[in-house]
Amino acid sequence: MLGWGGGVWDKVLSIVLVIAILGALGMLIYAVAVPQVIGEFTEFYILGLDKKAANYPYRLAVGDEGKVIIGIVNHEGEEVSYRLEVRIDGEQKRNLEPIVLNDGQKWEEIVTFTVDKTGDKQKVEFLLYKLGQTEVYDSLRLWIDVE
Repeated sequence: MLGWGGGVWDKVLSIVLVIAILGALGMLIYAVAVPQVIGEFTEFYILGLDKKAANYPYRLAVGDEGKVIIGIVNHEGEEVSYRLEVRIDGEQKRNLEPIVLNDGQKWEEIVTFTVDKTGDKQKVEFLLYKLGQTEVYDSLRLWIDVE
């Protein structure tokens, strides 16, 4: 027998266990105390007129006005000016600007568009730009059948 005895190993294991518990407790306190930064972003969404993500216009007649609710919520950490462009099959139909939102502020409005030619699967795009930038920041689309 080696004669190590249980006393020394018990003490070593107890010390390791206490250090592990203190380390886990320290990580828990850090995780709760330090806010997690998700990153800056902008919410951009489309709703039907009943304020649900459903019941979008999908069939219209030439000259009819389509209506949806567009929402923008600024989580960029600073004031941002946006521009909203509406295109149908690549042709610009509307331009709304400036939409100026402080951090955490929400803009939600009914946006209308009118189709002027017949055809199935016409793409209605809602393009969001940060004012002064030429690159699209975000986009949404609907497909409309027009009689």
